[in-house]
Amino acid sequence: MDEIMQKAARIKLLALDVDGVLTDGRLYFAEDGGEIKTFDTQDGHGIKMLQQSGVVCAIITGRTTTLVERRSRNLGIAHLLQGREDKLVALKELTTQLGVSLEETAYVGDDWPDLPAIRAAGLGIAVANAHGELHTHADYVTTLRGGRGAVREVCDLLLRAQDHYDAALAPYLNHE
Repeated sequence: MDEIMQKAARIKLLALDVDGVLTDGRLYFAEDGGEIKTFDTQDGHGIKMLQQSGVVCAIITGRTTTLVERRSRNLGIAHLLQGREDKLVALKELTTQLGVSLEETAYVGDDWPDLPAIRAAGLGIAVANAHGELHTHADYVTTLRGGRGAVREVCDLLLRAQDHYDAALAPYLNHE
């Protein structure tokens, strides 16, 4: 765990897949063709706290939906790359744009399309319910499932490694 904390301490960019990471991976389609996704509110709060600590958050997803655009906007995530099947190419474009190295980047995924980005990132992360092959190649595997607190677990890990966890928690403990 010490090696993971050392890697986490260097992270300036957290890039997240959507389906299976920010959601439980199931796709819900209505008769009219509409789509429904569920997002975990604790994941969302973790993302907000992480961004307040100075870590940039981004979403890289192979699909394109207005739901993800809305969720990204609600969380203040300025970097949304949708319709990107090649996650590594998208991640490299993003790191170049932000002036952040891959070593300073964490990537969270759940299935084979995420594997190249997980392997290239300074901290490659698979969610607990990711395909087993990702568990083999990830630096860290969450204890929680995608869409069920895995992203919050990652945010808390980064906040602790960068000594921002107590400062993030303090306003909630000192509230009068």
